[in-house]
Amino acid sequence: MTRATLAKEPHDVARMFDGVAKRYDLTNTVLSFAQDRRWRRATRDALGLLPGERVLDVAAGTGVSTAELARSGAQAVASDFSLGMLRAGHHRAGRRQLPFVAADALRLPFADGAFDAVTISFGLRNIADVSGALAEFARVTRPGGRLVVAEFSTPVIPGFRQLYLNYLMRALPWVARRVSSNPDAYVYLAESIRSWPGQQQLAWTIANSGWQEVHYRNLTGGVVALHWARRPGG
Repeated sequence: MTRATLAKEPHDVARMFDGVAKRYDLTNTVLSFAQDRRWRRATRDALGLLPGERVLDVAAGTGVSTAELARSGAQAVASDFSLGMLRAGHHRAGRRQLPFVAADALRLPFADGAFDAVTISFGLRNIADVSGALAEFARVTRPGGRLVVAEFSTPVIPGFRQLYLNYLMRALPWVARRVSSNPDAYVYLAESIRSWPGQQQLAWTIANSGWQEVHYRNLTGGVVALHWARRPGG
């Protein structure tokens, strides 16, 4: 099995996610104490999707987040660069008629302004060039369109913060060994969460990558933060 490093070499990251694809959704639900479902609903609500709008779900994995977006009536498209993840979600694609597209987040195969909204959930920190990806998201979003980033962040409650960090570096790998198809991958995932910038720093990065009106709110005490923004124009 492959474990990526914090250098985030794309092929290593893709192979790592191929290795966890089979039990990825189950593992996420167990490790998050089922909070992942709440985070997906919050992401959909933050996008404010209308029936018939087009939304791109980047780093969609098995498409569980894309299926949640489609509940709004929007035309949701899933993209991911891990073929293993897309294959693991093929049943969801067929049953819900969701397009699955193999794509690099830094070179999306879509026309300028093709989508009313773009979102990425728990995948931005795995991209080697975060600013480049955010600029690419802006390219494929129409003027006035929306962005929502759901990502692990920095807990804002001091006592809880230390408890959470202990869970990340100690308990999370232990649990992953019992439920994941590639436990070593979750060591990388824990390290990537710990090294990820805080809420305000990410907001600045988004604002400097072609987006405006950047705001964020914390979920689960800051374990996750939702950042949303608008593409200029429109």
